[in-house]
Amino acid sequence: MISRIRTTLRRDEGASAVEYGLLVAAIAAVIVGVVFLLGTTVKNNFSKTTSCISASSTAC
Repeated sequence: MISRIRTTLRRDEGASAVEYGLLVAAIAAVIVGVVFLLGTTVKNNFSKTTSCISASSTAC
């Protein structure tokens, strides 16, 4: 019984396409989440920067 478990644990097969697909899907989900969380903040900062550059004001 122990030898069968050891053989099963030693069997080292490469990752399948399904595992790689799940990994890519998880990374994409994290990226989408970060974009939704930080998107508005980044947009507001760029808008503020653009308006300061357009106004050529040092008071921004």
